[in-house]
Amino acid sequence: MILLDAVGLTMTRPDRDLFRDVALTISAGERIGVVGINGTGKSTLLRVLAGSVEPESGTLRFGRGVTVSTLDQEAPLPSGTVIEAVVGLATGDERRWEAAEVLDRLGMGGHVDRRTDSLSGGEAKRVALAAALLGARSIETTSSGLASAGPADLLILDEPTNHLDLDSIEWLEQRLVAHRGGLILVSHDRHLLDRITTRMLELDRGRSHLHRDGYAGYLEARDARQVEARTAEAVRRNLARRELAWLRRGAPARTSKPKARVEAARALVDARPDAAARPADLHLSMPTPRLGDVVIELDGVTVAAPDGRVLARDLELRLDPRERLGLIGPNGAGKTSLLDVMAGRRPPASGDVTVGSTVRIGYYDQMGATLDPGARVRDIVAGPHRQADHTDARLLEAFWFDTDAQWARVETLSGGERRRLQLLRVLAEHPNVLFLDEPTNDLDLETLRALEDFLEDWPGALVTVSHDRAFLERVVADALIIDGTGGAFRHPGGFAAWDADRRGRTRRRDSLAPSDRSRPAAGAGAGGDNRPRRASGRSASTIGHQLRETEKAMARLERRRDALDAELRDAGGDHDALARIGGELATVTAELAETEERWIELAEEQEKRT
Repeated sequence: MILLDAVGLTMTRPDRDLFRDVALTISAGERIGVVGINGTGKSTLLRVLAGSVEPESGTLRFGRGVTVSTLDQEAPLPSGTVIEAVVGLATGDERRWEAAEVLDRLGMGGHVDRRTDSLSGGEAKRVALAAALLGARSIETTSSGLASAGPADLLILDEPTNHLDLDSIEWLEQRLVAHRGGLILVSHDRHLLDRITTRMLELDRGRSHLHRDGYAGYLEARDARQVEARTAEAVRRNLARRELAWLRRGAPARTSKPKARVEAARALVDARPDAAARPADLHLSMPTPRLGDVVIELDGVTVAAPDGRVLARDLELRLDPRERLGLIGPNGAGKTSLLDVMAGRRPPASGDVTVGSTVRIGYYDQMGATLDPGARVRDIVAGPHRQADHTDARLLEAFWFDTDAQWARVETLSGGERRRLQLLRVLAEHPNVLFLDEPTNDLDLETLRALEDFLEDWPGALVTVSHDRAFLERVVADALIIDGTGGAFRHPGGFAAWDADRRGRTRRRDSLAPSDRSRPAAGAGAGGDNRPRRASGRSASTIGHQLRETEKAMARLERRRDALDAELRDAGGDHDALARIGGELATVTAELAETEERWIELAEEQEKRT
């Protein structure tokens, strides 16, 4: 059954095309992910496909009787209680039970009777997601009126994993995979895209590209397109050099040449490839003051919520100058509160926090939306006490804000562009300790990869709160688990090791008889947290450090190998260059193979000791 058919959809901005001539047909059972850099119009396209925004041109047709349910980036809620916002028009206990279950899965189970106007931004987004999943206010497209309550035929979701914890994200994955209708979503969660999508729609410089085979197919096609573009440009440059030499032989030599040949040669010489989506790499690197031996130390620290509830009790923690620590736990467990205590934004309920004399803290929090919407981008960077100058302009250009964007008002920026502007403000202060609270929310995949590359080699200390599994796997070396009951313990090996341990415990628990599932596992503490036992011999922290260094070496070698591959393709017929580059490529490839073997050995040793 065809749910939606779109032809020739076009939307523009005064300075650029957002997208032009987008064509898309979606049938029941299809799940389409929409990707593209910030500002390419992903959210706008979703609103057009939902029928809430009229396209400048093109047609949009829905199947007969198709119902559509949306989660917008802004996620407005009606007045009333949380349960009323999710149940919508439905009546009856069965519907309320289903709504209560979905809210509980999304971390809002204890808030069903709260007023929607009392919710935080993250809480409101979770309630709006529950309403979208249950079709609380779905639209019946043929009558343009509210449909009867029930799951919609077509779900259109904008960043549904924002503000969800890991358990909620995994539940959402299962729910979306089981959805029998159609799905269109924008997401930065690479695990989610890889797990659920059947096709990907990429927006790139006003054009659209539809990729089969889900997220993996998109990555392969995108890489092939970039290789093809580099190859085509190398061929053009070689032809241009030959045509330029022909033109330079002088006017007498060209008198017998057809005029069309001369014009074609000049056109080839003057031709340029399509401008890149962004002018260069994202330049996140800033001067980083050296850290001393003492960074931040917590001695017997207890963190409490405003209502007195203990979030973390008697915490002992020492940050290393090259710390890579991820705070992991369910929503409401106290991760942001602990981050605030470490950063000096709030005092602990008890205990001592020591901050080294060389520490300069940069805090990238979830409050990007509080930027003055009427302020211009360049004035945000300069601050309230001086005029923006050429130094600010260069810095903004390095962060992908061109001349027009620098004069734009914050209210005209996309959510991801606002987050990138906030990141610029933090890094411009030259911190050597970074606190990142949900840094991946609203960032496009390209910016996210650039941030991960930056953090991999950044010389300072990092503590992050995130539910983005791919981000945690790449940047976190150790995990501090906050269990939501006041307990907190450090898990060596980072997110991947903790996640594997967690999944193993879940499988073992599920294999037990129901009467045995409440019994703590052998070796578990009083809180049943199954903390990893210390092995004899080389410590787990030493192995973890060597693993991190090996991973960094692998990443450096992979980047050098890719750069040499590109040079090899561009070398054309230059035999000397081919020989030189080929020799270096062989050396780098051999070093990479040895480093990968070393990584495997360390990973196996770590697995035995955790």
